[in-house]
Amino acid sequence: MKKLLFTLLVLFLTANLGISNTNSYDKYGQKTGSFKQNGSTINQYDKYGSKTGSFKQTSSGYNTYDKYGVKTGSYRTVGSTTTQYDKYGAKVGSYKTDSNGVTTSYDKYGQKTGSFKKDSSGTITQYDKYGRKVGSYR
Repeated sequence: MKKLLFTLLVLFLTANLGISNTNSYDKYGQKTGSFKQNGSTINQYDKYGSKTGSFKQTSSGYNTYDKYGVKTGSYRTVGSTTTQYDKYGAKVGSYKTDSNGVTTSYDKYGQKTGSFKKDSSGTITQYDKYGRKVGSYR
């Protein structure tokens, strides 16, 4: 689940909001980690500041890597839809952004798994498929 939340977050922040430096919080407001950009690479850190993974921009999206630099998957964007693939090229899920800027995530079968919404203050709130708050990013 943590890996899924990580990939959802990075996708949303980079592809849809253009935000590359932010902190993540759980539903209680406790800091869980951070994301920082260095050139075309976005690194993820846990709440203690240890690197846990990275994303590197490509001509068609992003490749994902674990903390050791081993490729774990990729994202490819066409229009308002981004598709996520694992390291073998198999589809994992997809993400669609509507005209209101709400990004909805789907599994590989097309079933909704969650959503992200940004408010006027710039805070991004993440919800599960039932609309319950999972966390926030600011």
